[in-house]
Amino acid sequence: MSSTAGSAYEGFTAEERAAMKEHAKELKKTAARRSAADKAAEAARDVLAKIAGMGEADRVLAERVHAVVTATAPALAPKLWYGMPAYALDGRIVCHFQPAEKFKTRYATFSFSDPAQLDDGAMWPVSFALTEVTDEVEARIAALVKQALG
Repeated sequence: MSSTAGSAYEGFTAEERAAMKEHAKELKKTAARRSAADKAAEAARDVLAKIAGMGEADRVLAERVHAVVTATAPALAPKLWYGMPAYALDGRIVCHFQPAEKFKTRYATFSFSDPAQLDDGAMWPVSFALTEVTDEVEARIAALVKQALG
């Protein structure tokens, strides 16, 4: 990795290290669950608990995103991914909500991973900044989630 004049790579930020530790805990917790149904039910509860624990601005956005994604695509299974609400198909993350407070950014994001079928030519967006979830934004999220599933 190159550095600019006067700055050097100092490793992962505290927020990045915390996210990695959270992901390791998620993997251990998932491995300890017994049946697939138990895993799915507990994962969904974990997502709701994570959303409930967010600061008000992120919580309001995450609740609306969660409602839209789960209503639009019941085939997507809610689960935590690096401590963020995510939605998976056959165990692979399709999309996730990143709260602004997670990495101390100025806005939350709703993003898609490579299993999402959003392909449009040689380049297409896979991450969207969220500052509020209006009816129009909900409709766009729903359309993107439908497209992501093919």
